[in-house]
Amino acid sequence: MSTKAYRRSGFARSDAPAGTAMSVSPAMVLWLVMAGAGAVVALAVIKAPLPVFFNLPLLAHTSGLLAGYGVTVMVALMSRAPALERGVGADRLARWHGLGGRAIFALILIHGVAATAAWSTGQRIPIWAATVEVLHMPGLVAATAGTLLFLSVGYISARNVRRKLKYETWHFLHLLTYLAIALSFSHELAGPDLAGLPLVQVAWSLLYTFSFGLVLRYRVLAPLTQLWRHGLRVDHVINEGGGAASIILRGRHLHELHAESGQFFRWRFLTETLWRSSHPFSLSAPPHEQFLRITVKAIGDGTRLIHAVKPGTRVLAAGPYGAMTNDRRLGRGVLLIGGGVGITPMRALFETLPVPGSTLTLLYRSSAPGEILFRDELEHIAQRRGAQLIFLTGRSSDPRNAITAQSLQQMVPGLASRDVYICASPRFSAALTAALIQAGLPRRQIHQEEFNF
Repeated sequence: MSTKAYRRSGFARSDAPAGTAMSVSPAMVLWLVMAGAGAVVALAVIKAPLPVFFNLPLLAHTSGLLAGYGVTVMVALMSRAPALERGVGADRLARWHGLGGRAIFALILIHGVAATAAWSTGQRIPIWAATVEVLHMPGLVAATAGTLLFLSVGYISARNVRRKLKYETWHFLHLLTYLAIALSFSHELAGPDLAGLPLVQVAWSLLYTFSFGLVLRYRVLAPLTQLWRHGLRVDHVINEGGGAASIILRGRHLHELHAESGQFFRWRFLTETLWRSSHPFSLSAPPHEQFLRITVKAIGDGTRLIHAVKPGTRVLAAGPYGAMTNDRRLGRGVLLIGGGVGITPMRALFETLPVPGSTLTLLYRSSAPGEILFRDELEHIAQRRGAQLIFLTGRSSDPRNAITAQSLQQMVPGLASRDVYICASPRFSAALTAALIQAGLPRRQIHQEEFNF
């Protein structure tokens, strides 16, 4: 299909049925996690020696069990299970994963120090001698190695360190977390907290089996199954200008994916140089039963190579993910805001959101007129739907481009009653959120999703 034929085809409008996949709310997930944590603390108290309160063994028991339980929660949250991705959202899951990871690292350190100190106190030996004796206990050498791996992964995940690494390098090193979990598991199962409780040991093992089963199901098997079922291949590449290119992907039975505007996939292009890593890109046009479109801006080595993929290249697609869909809408009207290449999911939503055109606005912020993507498409959609289209171009320091509560209220009638969808840089998103709240928009009507590594 040629570029002109693609533009004329209108395949962006799909008759595929909307997805009906099950989802779970953030509140339900948090309730389940806290209920499990409560059960773990109760187990620690039961196993702790008397007196129960204010003793090192209790601190060691509680922190160790909570760390082991937290690992299963973190693995499950990042398993890409559709119910979580759709109901909670990839950005919130990532934030929870980051917060939970830091909590686990702290619990591991507390557990190690408290357990060693408790042994030193109980045996009445120096702390260094207690450390040597503890390391000679069954499974402790492997658990210590696992702890060091956990701490190493935590170090490379720190924001100032992570920014210096390529995505591919960070992703590979982050996978060492699974090895750290495996090294620590035998210590958890045979440790004093679970020893002598066969039913609890079975339940603990099933908890780990369930969380890792989710990872196997949705991060490994699902993409391979979709590759076989849908046979996605690169059909052709369109140069969109401004350093961006659209990749048109052809496949079979794509309606079975139940993808929606506003969602994204993790794409793995099966070439010699690209197959090792996957990249999250939103659909830049509503899904079609034969085609999908993504638009990629060249901002690194990997994305530049994607621009050069040849027609016929096989593509492994995991998804769809993301909760920034029509399901999030609460108000009567909608304001879509895209910054730079963040216009991609907004462009798809602009065409398909079931709201009257008079209450639909798209605000597109770009640093230069030449970097505006899909101008012709956006203008055509706005004209056809009777929707409002606003371009803000130029330097952010230009008073005409100021984003304030007053400027947003002037540009967008009835702002406080609208749902606002945002996809932009962190700085721009933060400024928008602050201005929208100042303008009287309830936070629950602001929807945004980030999936940076």
